[in-house]
Amino acid sequence: MNPFRWSFRAQFLAGFAGCVALLGYAIYTQFYQGLEPCPLCIFQRIAYAALALVFLAGGLHAPRAPGGRRFYGVLVVIAALVGIGIAGRHVWLQTLPRDVAPACGPPLSFLQETLGPMELVRKVLTGTGDCGTVDWTLFGLSMPVWSLFGFVLLSAWGLHAAFRRRKGRNRL
Repeated sequence: MNPFRWSFRAQFLAGFAGCVALLGYAIYTQFYQGLEPCPLCIFQRIAYAALALVFLAGGLHAPRAPGGRRFYGVLVVIAALVGIGIAGRHVWLQTLPRDVAPACGPPLSFLQETLGPMELVRKVLTGTGDCGTVDWTLFGLSMPVWSLFGFVLLSAWGLHAAFRRRKGRNRL
């Protein structure tokens, strides 16, 4: 069966499953392979969790009206764009030469205890931690690059599900 012809509900629940699988692998690499996530990795996980919640809500609600489906499509794009921005920043930091890259800072737990929310976000997005270090690769691409691909693909998947014309009995 062609997944591009699945119902809105099935496509959104598949998007949810994809996000959960990616989050599960990130947690696996942390606890079983010993890769400590940097602050940007943690923010990417949060963006994937937000994207998963949008997919789950849309899949469970499965609105019949095109406007309702499009609403969820817009929410998917917003969550994915946040993730794309974070992952893009992370990829950029990893491409910088060591002497130009921002210095490593304290761990995220220390920053959470000592900084306010806005200062924490600004500090994390400027490259604290080991954000420039490449600890893991697959086919020569680092985890943030794969994360960026994931956000792009999931946003395209959500847009397709939300804005595709539906005919006949399989309209959900």
